[in-house]
Amino acid sequence: GFLDHVAAGNEEWNPWEGDEKSELVASQQRYEANLKMIKNARSHLEQTSLRVQVWGKAAIGLYLWQHIFEGHLQPADVTAQWREGSQKAGKAYFSFITGPSVVPGYFSVEAENVVLVLNGREKAKITYATQWLHYAQTLIQTHKIEHVAVVLLGNEQCNNEWIQPYLKRHGGFVHLLFVTYDYPLVIFQWPLGVATYRNFPVVEPSWSMLHNSRSYLCNFLGTVYKNSSREALMEILKQDGLDKLCWIAAREQWQPQETNESFQNYQEALLQSDLTLCPVGINTECYRIYEACSYGSLPVIEDVMTPGDCGNSSMYHSAPLQLLKTMGAPFIFIKDWKELPAVLEKEKKMSLQEKIQRRKKLIEWYRNFKAWMRQKFINTLEKSFLPSDKG
Repeated sequence: GFLDHVAAGNEEWNPWEGDEKSELVASQQRYEANLKMIKNARSHLEQTSLRVQVWGKAAIGLYLWQHIFEGHLQPADVTAQWREGSQKAGKAYFSFITGPSVVPGYFSVEAENVVLVLNGREKAKITYATQWLHYAQTLIQTHKIEHVAVVLLGNEQCNNEWIQPYLKRHGGFVHLLFVTYDYPLVIFQWPLGVATYRNFPVVEPSWSMLHNSRSYLCNFLGTVYKNSSREALMEILKQDGLDKLCWIAAREQWQPQETNESFQNYQEALLQSDLTLCPVGINTECYRIYEACSYGSLPVIEDVMTPGDCGNSSMYHSAPLQLLKTMGAPFIFIKDWKELPAVLEKEKKMSLQEKIQRRKKLIEWYRNFKAWMRQKFINTLEKSFLPSDKG
């Protein structure tokens, strides 16, 4: 039911006005009684409230804080050595710290519950992540903190075995693990999100983004790997002259650093295209999916499992992208790029009005998705970290 959007404030005229007056008095009494209850409960709540400090040691932490929690950071400068923010959510009070100056032992630990955001994508990152885990373990052993949860940017082939010994269920100390991609052993799957390491911003939908006609049917700006389905995609686009209707900028080499110009181009392509093509890379899930949602450009996703240890068809019939599918993502999923010409043909026939409705639906879905992830995250921490109330 969380996807339902209820518009408040559109009450219609009601002929039963007499009944309403007595209902008003009753509702006023209920309101006052509730207020009393809330005041009584507040002191109890403050005692049981959960204080959580989030240590953002991977760029995915910025997606958690700024995009999912809609939290702010001081200073706003993305190159700052130390950035922090805080907010109250439910029974929990969250503080967040990030930046190169946040190193073990050189900042104050301000809560007994810690969420550690780590990058486990490759060997060097795992070595760094392990140092943080050992630091957290020492704090647990010396009773400086009580609970640890980890949000992990997992390996794109789901080789995350290195973290297993640290988990509570394997005799370790980490209570909860939230991890990206369709990792078969995961309990809580976490979205990859946008490329915050390239400073992809939190996008506020504007009137023009929703209503203006867009210049291109689709876009693909990215690396075309040799012998990949991306090469097949390029061929299909060229064959029917469809590349003339789409914003296509392919390169042969992946580049981690964006120039100002290339980033502006990319954002403009998302804003000016009705569809964003999302061919598989090393993993099916990519930043482009979430970035396209931010701009109301519908992702067209190559729905195939990539090589490696992700997914487990006996458990997840809808893998890959288990999380997005479970959440009812309104995307176009295709198994082969040969299906693309038919998709674009249908696109040409759509009226602007239909496209506007689709954009609104996509942006609304994405907003709800982030809100749901936030709630799920908070509830999971509360359930695991707060003492269960027997009374």
